[in-house]
Amino acid sequence: MARIIDIKAREILDSRGTPTIETVIFLDNGIFTGASVPSGASTGKHEAFELRDSDKARYKGKGVLKAIDNIQNKILPLIKDIDVTKQKDIDAKMIEADATPNKSNFGANSILSVSLACARGASLSLQMPLYKYINLLSHSGKPRLNRGASRIPGGSWTSQDDSTAVTPMFNIINGGLHGSGNLSFQEFLLIPDKSKSYSQSLQMGAELYQEIKTYLKENKLNYSVGDEGGFTPNLRDNEKVLDLLREIIDSSKYKYGVDVHLGLDLAASQYYKISCYHVLKHDNKGFDSHTYIDYLEKLQKEYSLFSLEDPLAEDDWDSWIALTAKIGDKTKIIGDDLLVTNRERLNKAIKLQAANSVLIKVNQIGTLTETLEVIRRAKEANFTVIISHRSGETNDDFIADLAVGVSADLVKFGAPARGERVAKYNRLGQIYEELRI
Repeated sequence: MARIIDIKAREILDSRGTPTIETVIFLDNGIFTGASVPSGASTGKHEAFELRDSDKARYKGKGVLKAIDNIQNKILPLIKDIDVTKQKDIDAKMIEADATPNKSNFGANSILSVSLACARGASLSLQMPLYKYINLLSHSGKPRLNRGASRIPGGSWTSQDDSTAVTPMFNIINGGLHGSGNLSFQEFLLIPDKSKSYSQSLQMGAELYQEIKTYLKENKLNYSVGDEGGFTPNLRDNEKVLDLLREIIDSSKYKYGVDVHLGLDLAASQYYKISCYHVLKHDNKGFDSHTYIDYLEKLQKEYSLFSLEDPLAEDDWDSWIALTAKIGDKTKIIGDDLLVTNRERLNKAIKLQAANSVLIKVNQIGTLTETLEVIRRAKEANFTVIISHRSGETNDDFIADLAVGVSADLVKFGAPARGERVAKYNRLGQIYEELRI
């Protein structure tokens, strides 16, 4: 048993140069460790509250000194001397003391940084890998034993049934709020076929990323790099990008629709205005919901799209139901802004059959315990589970361990480029070497 004796938090910068929090906990057994939290640009309005200073004299109001003060002066007294392995109790105490529906008192960023740091401290105190400890938490203290468990150094556990690994979804082209603003769709994703091992998937993503870079250069398609490492070419037609990606894949050593698939994060709430979907920025009229759903069905059929994330606005429930009924048997309909890693909203989607997949972002809900509850509920409903980063990331690789620990189906860490994204891909590779997958 290791007890919390102190917490120190500080302001650091995320991958966009915006302040965020790094928190370190100190235990009475001499162990100290920490966690840093991400921040999103394309955020759902139902997400937990991220506390900022609103002091325009510092970081344009984006500082987090108030959140840090809450950690030191409000959260530390709550959990000091508690056994660090009591994750549910720690998270429950913070939620209860905050006493708001969206954690707007302490700030979800304050609470989350402590929650994740405690999980790391507990795993170190128990001398087990973080992914193993997360698996234990996710099964209410009962680790799952699978075939091949004897292969794991120092233990008798593996998180993956039949030694399968999560599949990465590589964000190759950035649009919307993550790009330069010329494309309405937010992410164009390359998704290796599920038959590939993790190392094969990573190789494929990295090689195709370089192929796309070369193509853009040779064809003088001016581009920059977006928040998540994907390219932002000077293109304004979403379908032109899909055509281009299909062409590049088929000209490589990989086969489109066999080795690799395409998916989209549309982030439709960003272009949903006055009950219409303005997919084309020069079209002031836009699509009504019925026409827009037909358009999405046509896109899915034309490009055999593996997934559509946030294809509809975050509160357009009737359209989510209609789209899932139309093409949910052919593609993954992923709720991000719709579900915001929130159990109540997930339960509503399950009841209404308004999606078939959930994106999991720990900072949308604010504690590890609540995140694991949402994942358990999604699995009970046979939803596909995708563990995701945010556009404003740090080098913290916690979510790689989370993905393995909960046996997620897929992960979204961004492009296979930029240190804060690659840190997560490399951590997955390290874990799978330990598990020999």
